Amino acid sequence: MVTLEINGSARSFDVTPDMPLLWVLRDAAHMTGTKFGCGMALCGACTVHVDGVAARSCVLPVQAAVGRKITTIEGVGATPSGRAVQAAWLAAEVVQCGYCQSGQIMSASALLAKNRAPSDADIDAAMSGNICRCGTYQRIKLAIHQAAASPALQGGKP
Repeated sequence: MVTLEINGSARSFDVTPDMPLLWVLRDAAHMTGTKFGCGMALCGACTVHVDGVAARSCVLPVQAAVGRKITTIEGVGATPSGRAVQAAWLAAEVVQCGYCQSGQIMSASALLAKNRAPSDADIDAAMSGNICRCGTYQRIKLAIHQAAASPALQGGKP
């Protein structure tokens, strides 16, 4: 039995300690916003925040997340950076097929929580490894710049 803090709530699961966090979230917690992509931490579809840092949940054993704060796509909108990114994503019409978008949003919001004025190079570094099959990279970068400029992040706390 493991207890995790997910989106601010403690939840217990009867799973093996080496089960990837992704499968605990999807199969045990029934939170399907975090996606399975490659299973090797290469595509970014499974990105969540662990103690505010973007992490690939497909390779993170659940035991490594015990005692840490986990934020998923279902909860990131409760943070200023998450709200700003989600609003910018809609305004810039980033989404096409949408499969990668939860991971993209999680990586972008982790970036903006730490860096309120990222350069293109900062964005490229933070988003590296988040693959979009539809090729919406220019709109993703535009949305991140829009989110960074939003009133919610200008003077607010992440």
